[in-house]
Amino acid sequence: MVYAGIDLGTTNCAVAWTGPGADSPVELFAIPQLVAPGEVFAETLLPSALYLAADGEFPPGALDLPWRAGGGRIVGRFAARRGAETLGRLVTSAKSWLCATGAERTAPILPPNAPPEAVRVSPVEASRAYLEHILGAWNHLRPDEPLRDRRVVLTVPASFDEVARQLTEKAAEAAGLPELILLEEPQAALYAWLEATPQWRDVLKPGDLILVIDVGGGTTDFTLIRAAERDGALELERIAVGDHLLLGGDNMDLALAHAVAQRLPKLDALQFQSLWQQCRLAKEALLEDPRKTEAPVTLLGRGSSLIGGTIRGKLERSEVESILIDGFFPRVASSEMPVRRRRAALAELGLPYEQDPAITKHLAQFLRRGGELACPTHVLFNGGVFRARALRERVTEVLNGWLEEAGRGPARVLEGGDLMHAVARGAAYYGRARHEGGIRIRGGIPHTYYIGIETAMPAVPGLAPPLKALTVVPFGMEEGSHAEVPGREFALHTGEPAQFRFFVSSSRRQDAIGELLEEIPEELEELAPVEVMLEGEPGGMARVTLEVQVTETGVLELWARGLPGTPWEGRRWKLEFQLRRDASA
Repeated sequence: MVYAGIDLGTTNCAVAWTGPGADSPVELFAIPQLVAPGEVFAETLLPSALYLAADGEFPPGALDLPWRAGGGRIVGRFAARRGAETLGRLVTSAKSWLCATGAERTAPILPPNAPPEAVRVSPVEASRAYLEHILGAWNHLRPDEPLRDRRVVLTVPASFDEVARQLTEKAAEAAGLPELILLEEPQAALYAWLEATPQWRDVLKPGDLILVIDVGGGTTDFTLIRAAERDGALELERIAVGDHLLLGGDNMDLALAHAVAQRLPKLDALQFQSLWQQCRLAKEALLEDPRKTEAPVTLLGRGSSLIGGTIRGKLERSEVESILIDGFFPRVASSEMPVRRRRAALAELGLPYEQDPAITKHLAQFLRRGGELACPTHVLFNGGVFRARALRERVTEVLNGWLEEAGRGPARVLEGGDLMHAVARGAAYYGRARHEGGIRIRGGIPHTYYIGIETAMPAVPGLAPPLKALTVVPFGMEEGSHAEVPGREFALHTGEPAQFRFFVSSSRRQDAIGELLEEIPEELEELAPVEVMLEGEPGGMARVTLEVQVTETGVLELWARGLPGTPWEGRRWKLEFQLRRDASA
């Protein structure tokens, strides 16, 4: 059995795999891709770039792949390069668009600034294109082990909402991967460190707190993982995840583009979009080769002369370091929170980027979610942004300054991580550990969750039936676990709009699943209700019992099952609710 891990990244995708048995190494899969017309080369990174070629733009056969002939869509290295030279045909940041709640995520909206006559695709379709390319490449090189028959783990940001997770699964299914497991990217990064550090139990001790900082192309993820001793063995438990922060390499590339644009003739919107992509390529070139002091950027002019209209500029290493370090990782106090400015009433449709680009402020906010400053003992960096040593050093400096003020010792950096491939490697390692046994990061839910149950009572003028609170997810319930609500049956209204009301408590840790609170106590906080209309006869009422499933990525699946011996026997109704509302520990 082969276990495969896929990192469907905002900027790059990667694939790793391992065989059965703890001694089987985790290996990277080199993905064949176009690097020029008619030229295919295998690389361990597949840029998350989709180029929508125009009719007749390339001669017949120029875009053929070993497993596919023809087609006008290019994925990977050549797509990124061609898109940086051509206006309005490059799709990037599809992963960020998957979680943009204000966008029609299944509608053809990308590229967002393409001219009206240009072809567009949805974020789901772009994600599908990347996964189809990976699937085709794998099956071409390993025909005896088709990927659709392997155990595949696909990673998502810890902060992805349920819709984004479902759309990711939808894209994977459409690409030909109907069965897979989702895993949070920061956890995958730590799994990769565990796999690469056989002596990790000598590094981590009970009581240690690991901060995983994952800054990728489109998102910033924070996760806290605690080391604890249970039955004489060391275990790892994920205790907190941060909010979804649409802040990462895309923002940094934009900042660099603005800096370069000041030295160029005035650019129109499409030219600036191209400059943005050029600055990303230039930044990556500078980060990959420390000997380089500058990297060129080239844009097509607006005139009819292709040569005479070319605009040339450069990105210097000194401005990359100064803009990224001081602009995105400033020295701040642990009490300094992100700035929230008043928004204009009307805005262009686009990604809901964070208003404050200071990642160190967002980190301070995350670590102070519980009031007191959470004090990590170890730090694990992940994401392509941290290939720059200066950025890792700045974050470590700022964090250790906070810890010193709190009377704690400095945090130790967990070295040896593969910043560009760690998520894929960790996903493959997790896939094997999940099925064959091995170290697992426990992800017990750090809150208690309740659902409102309406009291059965006669109608009284001016008085709504009071609510009771039924415990459905007790504190510490393991993700990936299933439980029945014992000893109770309920009336489920079907065939008409209904509202499910959810509550949460971080202080009530003693309530067991199925425990019914006769009143809603003050320490319960109500969450946003879920509006649904369940299948059934209009105005119908079914007698049901309840079952609870908490998925690996923190989604509550609440199942109502018709009672045996009733007309509803065998019927099941499903409600999903995202439990990852904040990062409180």
